[in-house]
Amino acid sequence: MFIARKKLQENIAEYILYMYQIEDVIRSFNFDLERIMEEYVAPQLPDQSFHSQYRQWYGDLIQQMKSQKLGEKGHLYLIQEVMIELSFLHNTLLNMANDEKYKTLYNTAIEHIEAFREKSNLKDKNHIEIMFHALYMKLLLKLQQKEISAESEAAFDAMRICVAYLSRAYHQMKNGELTFFNN
Repeated sequence: MFIARKKLQENIAEYILYMYQIEDVIRSFNFDLERIMEEYVAPQLPDQSFHSQYRQWYGDLIQQMKSQKLGEKGHLYLIQEVMIELSFLHNTLLNMANDEKYKTLYNTAIEHIEAFREKSNLKDKNHIEIMFHALYMKLLLKLQQKEISAESEAAFDAMRICVAYLSRAYHQMKNGELTFFNN
């Protein structure tokens, strides 16, 4: 809860990846709030003073996921809205702002994005969503302590760098600091 708030304010990419993980945690506990609190949240809390806040946060997420029919897959509307904003910003940086640095980073990543699309079940997703799914997959592989080939690592890096630039631009945009036409 506090981690999510901090990431939302400081690094939108980390926020999205964190929320993907939280959605998976909720699914892995079959939407059982008591088990989530007892087996997942409580062991991480330094003391019980935050227990009720976490219970409320996870309870709200469970309710949202159920009402949005996200039992098996998919992402919360609030994450989808951020993804739409990032996609809009991506298109703006490429087409309207003509951001040369972003274009270079994106062009470096695009072959890896397309390769990931072909190997996954994400054929209907846009490039921004695909990059986030790829980075989440890398996170899961690391958590499972699975080996990542040098070729895959290079692909993940190209996408990570592109997403990092987009994330920084997103926060600049949200803070009113991004001027699109000064490149």
